[in-house]
Amino acid sequence: MINTLRAEADSLLPELIALRRRLHATPETGFHLPLTQAAVLEALAPLGLEITTGTDLSSVMAVLRGSSEGPSVLLRADMDALPITEATGLPYASTNGSMHACGHDMHTAGLIGAARLLAERRNEIAGSVVFMFQPAEEAGGGAALMIRDGVLDAAGVRVEAAYGVHVGPGVHGRFQTKPGPIMAGSNAIKVRIRGRGGHGARPHLAVDPVPAVAELVLALQNWVTRRFDAFDPVVLTVTKLFAGDVLNVIPDEAGFSATLRTLSAASIATVQRELPSFVEHIAAAHGCTAEVEVIVGYPVTVNSHAETASAMETLRAMFGGGRVEELDSPFMASEDFSYVLAEVPGAFVFFRTTPAGLDPAEVEMNHSPRAIFDDGLLADQAAALAALAASHVGRRPEVSA
Repeated sequence: MINTLRAEADSLLPELIALRRRLHATPETGFHLPLTQAAVLEALAPLGLEITTGTDLSSVMAVLRGSSEGPSVLLRADMDALPITEATGLPYASTNGSMHACGHDMHTAGLIGAARLLAERRNEIAGSVVFMFQPAEEAGGGAALMIRDGVLDAAGVRVEAAYGVHVGPGVHGRFQTKPGPIMAGSNAIKVRIRGRGGHGARPHLAVDPVPAVAELVLALQNWVTRRFDAFDPVVLTVTKLFAGDVLNVIPDEAGFSATLRTLSAASIATVQRELPSFVEHIAAAHGCTAEVEVIVGYPVTVNSHAETASAMETLRAMFGGGRVEELDSPFMASEDFSYVLAEVPGAFVFFRTTPAGLDPAEVEMNHSPRAIFDDGLLADQAAALAALAASHVGRRPEVSA
C-alpha cells in the first residue's frame, strides 16, 4: 500500500461528513432500512465491487477483488438507529422519532471511506475484502442473519479475519481494544408471579403477588453477588415491573423483566440451572407460584489474541502509540458482532469520538437522546479500517501522519 493512506482519507473527509449527516437526518430502525441501503449502494456504485443485497433485511454485502489470489478479510458496519427522539439540537438532527444515538451512521460512513481507499489500491491487494453493511444490530441479531446469508463466504473463500470499529465517548481520537472477552453476552429474564386477587382493604383474604415481586427484585442482587465470581462478573438489572391497574384491587399476577449481562458460558449456564428454583422458592414463601423464563441473546464478544495484537500494532504504526490503548477490562454492554467473532478470528475496536474540547466524563453516553459524535474523525476511522484489512491482504501501508 502506498504511503498516502491517511492523507487520501483526509481528502475524502468532506464527502464522508456529508454522507454521515445525510444518514443522521434520516435514521431507520430494525431490519428494513431502505433509505440507508440506497445511500450505501449509491456510494459503492462507482467502486466496481461485487454487491449482494439481502432478501428479508436491508443488508449489503460488497466484495473487493484484489489483483491476485489470496486470503479474504471482512470489515463490518452496522446501519440501524434507535427508536429515540433526538434532543441534540444539531442542524442535521433527526425529526422522525428515531436517532443514530449509538453512532451507526458514523460506522456506515467510515466503512464507505475504507471501501473507497481500498478500491483505489486494488492492484496492491492479494486476496479479497468483504464489506458487511448490517441492519438490526440494536435488536434482532442482524449479524447472525447475514452469516446465514453467506457474508463470511461472500468472496468464495471463508474470511480469515474480521474487524469492526465502534464509536463512543472518550478521549478524542483514541482507539481502545483488548484480547479475549471485550463485551458481555446479552440475555433477558422474565418472571411472572401468580397469587389470588382480592380487595386492597382485606389482603389477608387474598394471596398478594406484589410483595413477592418486591422481595425478588432485591433478593436477586444478593443472589448475583453470592453465586458468581467477581472476576467473571454478572450484571442483572430489573428494568420493567408490572402489577395491577386499579388502586384498591390486589391483582392475581405481578412480575418483572430484567436484562442480564454475562462474560462466560459457565455463568449463563448457572443462571439457567439455578434461577428458576430461586425465584420459585421465594414465591412459594408468599403462597404464590412462579413462571421464570431465561432468554439467551447475543453471545459474549471475544477478540482473538493474534488479531487483536495485529490490530493494535497496525493502529500504532498509523496513529502513534499515544492514540492506541489496551483496555483493562471488558464492557458489560453487548454487540451482535459477537456472532461473527464466534465463527472467525478478529477484533472489535472502540474509537473515541467525543468532540475536542469537551470533557468525556461529562458528555452523554451512547443511546442518550443527546449523544454526539465528532464526524471530523471519520477520515481516521476510514483509514484505520482500511489498514486493518490491508494487514491481511496487502503490504501494510507506510502511512503518513
